[in-house]
Amino acid sequence: MPTRNPASLDARAAHIRVRANWMRQRLLKMIVDAGQGHPGGDLSAADIIAALYFDSLRIDPANPNAPDRDRFVMSKGHCTGALYTALAGAGFFPEAELDTYLKPLSRLNGHPNRTYLPGVETNTGPLGHGFPVAVGIAVAGQIDRADYHVFVLTGDGELQEGSMWEAAMFAAHRGLSNLTVIVDRNGLQQGAKTEDTNSLEPLADKWRAFGWDVVGIDGHDHAMILAALDAARQPRTRPCVIIADTHKGQGVSFMRDQAGWHHGVPNAAQYAQAISELEAEMQ
Repeated sequence: MPTRNPASLDARAAHIRVRANWMRQRLLKMIVDAGQGHPGGDLSAADIIAALYFDSLRIDPANPNAPDRDRFVMSKGHCTGALYTALAGAGFFPEAELDTYLKPLSRLNGHPNRTYLPGVETNTGPLGHGFPVAVGIAVAGQIDRADYHVFVLTGDGELQEGSMWEAAMFAAHRGLSNLTVIVDRNGLQQGAKTEDTNSLEPLADKWRAFGWDVVGIDGHDHAMILAALDAARQPRTRPCVIIADTHKGQGVSFMRDQAGWHHGVPNAAQYAQAISELEAEMQ
């Protein structure tokens, strides 16, 4: 199993910045070509997913089912644009296959399917399902005394599901130190703010009350993301949650912090503006 990047934190962060920007440009093209998708959440999570797939996860695309691999579960399963670009960029399938996104007979469905794509640990989509499955995977690792770590990305709106807190309670009860949850805390869900729909705050206190170690970061600061993921692997007796403050639509000015871009397709002028902004960001 390949080891994680030994370079300095600054060098690692610079690499992730490039990869996340590429993911944002590529997933927007996929959504425009497909005529559907969830760009807001994809853009929100791109930095986190890039840090996982291009630095932190111990994975081997040539052997996607290696027993000692780390496991990643995309609990917010509708954000497949970000997930599929990362999987392709990491080498799990050819990048050219991204052009088939959401097309008939494509393996790249609107929600990830483990029977279709290497690198997908479990099918997700219905909110509140992925995290409980990840807890089960972590329990199996605990029983087997396995060396792998389980990472989960959840949306903040998803935390309004009761199954999420049942899973959190059980994970703490089992002392799943091999489990890390990352909350994409952009404050928006489909159609509205999370706090107007069903308030989550004080979110960090809730996780602590459920018996978790809690870390708060800027979810678009690549060095902070990498440092938090590194720290999550350190010896501990409890599961860890990283609450990542993010912005829906990050990287594209007219999408940023706009609930209406939870799903939707940029028109030709909007797409050109988005790509221009992302290209300028790298300059």
